[in-house]
Amino acid sequence: MKVVNSLKTLKTRDRNCRVVRRKGRVYVINKTNPRYKVRQG
Repeated sequence: MKVVNSLKTLKTRDRNCRVVRRKGRVYVINKTNPRYKVRQG
């Protein structure tokens, strides 16, 4: 999982990317291709 400051470009990388908030952190997750997992912070 990558940790980045901005999710702007990463959430548009794939059609199945979803932006999710968990425990005060923002994540981009992708069920079909878990390679696109990202955390903001």
